[in-house]
Parts: sequence; C-alpha cells; structure tokens
Amino acid sequence: MDQELERQAYIHALHNAVSHGGDAEIKPVMGKLMSLFRGIAPAAALEAASKAVQLVNSIAPTERVNELQRLAPELLVREKKEKQPKLRELEGAGEGFTVRLAPFPSGALHIGNVRMIVLNDEYAKKYRGRLLLVFDDTIGSEEKVPTAESYELIRDGLRWLGVKWDAEYYKSDRLHIFYSWAEKLIERNIAYVCLCPAETLREYREKGIECEHRHQSSEENMLLWRRMLEGSFREGEAVLRAKTDMKHSNPAFRDRVLCRISEREHPRVGRRYRVWPMLEFSWAVDDIELGMTHIIRGKDLVMEDMMERFIWDSLGIKGPRFEHFGLLRIAGVKISKSKSNREVATGVYSGWDDPRTWSLQSLRARGFKPEAIRNFMLSLGMSLADIEIPVESIYAENRRMIEPEALRYFFVPNPVHVKIEGLPEIGEVKSYLHPDRPELGVRKIRVSPDIFISSADFEKFKGSEVRLKDFCNVKLDENARFIDKENREIKRIQWVPAEEFVRCSIVMPDGEIVKGVAESNVRSAELNKPLQFERFGFVNPRAYGEEMLFYFTHE
Repeated sequence: MDQELERQAYIHALHNAVSHGGDAEIKPVMGKLMSLFRGIAPAAALEAASKAVQLVNSIAPTERVNELQRLAPELLVREKKEKQPKLRELEGAGEGFTVRLAPFPSGALHIGNVRMIVLNDEYAKKYRGRLLLVFDDTIGSEEKVPTAESYELIRDGLRWLGVKWDAEYYKSDRLHIFYSWAEKLIERNIAYVCLCPAETLREYREKGIECEHRHQSSEENMLLWRRMLEGSFREGEAVLRAKTDMKHSNPAFRDRVLCRISEREHPRVGRRYRVWPMLEFSWAVDDIELGMTHIIRGKDLVMEDMMERFIWDSLGIKGPRFEHFGLLRIAGVKISKSKSNREVATGVYSGWDDPRTWSLQSLRARGFKPEAIRNFMLSLGMSLADIEIPVESIYAENRRMIEPEALRYFFVPNPVHVKIEGLPEIGEVKSYLHPDRPELGVRKIRVSPDIFISSADFEKFKGSEVRLKDFCNVKLDENARFIDKENREIKRIQWVPAEEFVRCSIVMPDGEIVKGVAESNVRSAELNKPLQFERFGFVNPRAYGEEMLFYFTHE
C-alpha cells in the first residue's frame, strides 16, 4: 500500500503541476489521495503529498510532462487551440483594399515589429487586397542611418514570417515626387523655408512664437527652397516647415519640419540629393501616390496621423483611413536597434542572428516557428489597449508547436566525470526518441562505468540515491555506487557515457555560452530543426564539427 500510495502521490503531483502550468501544490494532491485511499489517515496523506510535491517541483517543466506521459498518459490532456481569432472588420474595406509595410532600413526587423507586420499581412489576405513594401529609406538622424545590408535583412525576415508583398518601393527613388508636393505647399502658402537656428526653432515652438520667416511670401519661400536644392545652404541652415497652429496644445505639432538638408551619403543614391523629407511628410505623399486605402499602425503614431491629415486637408485631398492598435511591451525583452547595429558592427554580437538582437533572424536561429510568432500576434488582435505580456507567453505558443516533433537526447552542462562502482555488465540502454511517439524510433546508448553528470547535480545530490534516466540507480558520493536497475520513483538526472560523447556549445538568450557534452546520437539530428535536451530545454542545432553548436530556444 505504501508503495502504491507514493506512486499515486507522485502521479497526481505531476498532474497538478502540468494542468495549471506551475509548481505542484500539496492541498489538491492530498485531497486526491484521500479520495483514492478510503480510510487513509490524513497525516499519512499529507506526508505522501508533501514528499511528492517536493520531488515534482525539483523537476523541469518539460520533464514533468514526460514523466506524466510515461506513468499516466490518460491524465495528460493537451489543449490545442488551432482556431485563429477573427480580426475585426475595418470600415471601408473592400475592393481595392491596399495597405503597406514601411520599414526603415537601419537593421533587421525585430520582434517588436511583428505585430504591425502580421496585422497588415492578414488584413491584405482577408480582403484579397494588396500589400506594398515601401522602404522608408530617407536620411534619418545621426543615430538612425540606413545601411546597405538592411534591405535584404528586412526581406529575409518578412519571407521567414511568410509575408508576400505585391510590390516594392524605395523612398530614395521618389525624391522628385516629394519635391513636387513640397512646391505645391509652398505655392499655396502652407509651407515656408525657415532659417532659424535649431535652438531658436525649439524655443519658439515651445513658447508658441511665430518666427520672422513664417510671414515670407510664397515667392520668397520658393526662391529659398530652390537655393536649398541647389546647395546654397549647409546642413542645419535651412528647413521647410508646415504652417500648423503655433498655439496648438501640443508643442510638437507646431510648425513641424517637412524637409531638411543632409550632407551624409545614402547607401543607394550616394550624395545625389541634399534635401530629404521627414518620414511623416513622405508618408503623406506616398500614402496618396501609392493608393493606400488603410494605414494600420500603432497608436503611438498619432502625431504622424495629424500631420498627414493636415497636409491632405490643406491640399483638398481625401486620404486613407487610419486604424490603430495599442502598444505591446514584452516583459523580459530589451530591444534597441541602434545598440544592435553598433554591437553587430563592432563584433560584440556574432551577427543579426545573435539572440540579444531579438531580430527575426535571431528567432529563426533559436528554432522558433514563424507560425507560432504569427499566431501569438494575431491572438492580440487590433485592441487599442496597451498590453504587457511575459516573454514566456510567446515561448508557450512555440513550445506547443515544436514539442510534438522535437526528438529527445541527453545533455550534461558543465560535466564532471564519475565512475560507477559495482556496475554489472549491461552493454547498452534504449530510450525513445520521443516519449509520446514511439513510431519515431528508439535510440541506443552504449554504457560503461564511466559517465558524465552535471556538476550541479553532483553537488546537489551527493549522499543521495538518484536514477540515471533510463539506465540504473546509483548513490552519489565521491564517485557513484551501483544500487539496482529498478525504475523507482526517485530523483532522475541526466548522464552521458564518457566513452562516446559529443562536445557542445549552446548560445543562450543573454549571449552566454554553456559548454557541455551530449550523447553521440545527437550527431544524427537535423540542422535547424529544434530538439530537446532533457531536463535542459529545447535547442536548435546550428553547426556540426568536432564541437556541435546549438542555440537555446526555451524550456
């Protein structure tokens, strides 16, 4: 009875942990034992539940699932949410529906861009419309510089996400169109050339003071504009500004800059142009010229909306509809494209697939399924509410997709060599490549008294009996002493034979490199197809060699 009580306590502690995605709790396990074993003393049920909960909570989450599958698969109910949430209808959407992606090519796309990308792509599919890729490659600030390699990095990221665009444009090819619109605004006295120093411009805008240049005639402004184009002014000496309300409640909206001079070289057009449009002005132009019907973007760009509407209204043009979604913050994820650019350029990061960039290339390198990223972003819909989610939520969606196909192998981080005393002749042990899918086959591991276990397990369980998973039970002391082969419910640890193993390096999300050894069977694993190192986590094989390279996916 005692052995069966311990077994059931362990099973239901596993079930309790797996069912709510956290640690097991004593009270529900104790209640289950009281119902299963009629007449059991509460103290005995409490003791069994406490021991089982302590054991289960020392096991990694993925190992709990594997254990429950092995012992009581009927209790393992997997929730499969294949049905995608429906996107809300957009007013005015129908025939001719056209939306755009407008990335600034200063680096790779990252996880913070994905919601905007996926929503535009899905709505284009929903309404059988057009999706345009418009590179916003105007000259940005000193910190925000377009780079030649970024164009293909962006295309590569979009292709990985499964995005298909109908046409591709570059702002840097369209300067003559922006100049034409600028001259229309000047002719109608809606824009003027300002020669104020930047400090004066900021001070006047903050105080709502009109500068002397605001009252120039359209002829004077056109002359100054032509001098800007011809090179009579240096960078910072002249800008084209819109005549918005200088008493507007938001100082940032007061006489905003439409075009400015930049003497920096552009990766596509070199120094062919000196006057560059600000992004919101270029959007106002291209959203009309390229036939947008809807602009789908974050609500943080409301200022840009206002400027686009101001330009359209000033010229008597009916523009597309704006559709917004709230801000998304992913707790535990730090994104800085400027920092990533700097670290990639200087070699601090290994490249754009370095996990610290959080680029789409880095997610691919870690073994994420693009479908998992899309599904998660779609589940957020078009809500205007600002959302903060833990990164584990994205991991959970990806885990749901890769777990059924990820093969299992043994891996030992930071290994120590241990010799098993008294080990009988065993030869080899067998273990399923996937505990839920026996049809995927069995892997064989040759065994001998010499093994590796992790230094952490060695220190933690010294003096205790442990089970070397799928092998035997030993007691750890200065080495290890063979006990028996019975599959008892004691703590299980990973091991790797010391005579046949593969050295491994695993790149972790924070850039740390974990060194260890894995069973030699891992050499047959397919590159860029995630597998699971038991009790460690999912990893993605990236390169073979004397030492194999993996990127850590998640637990």
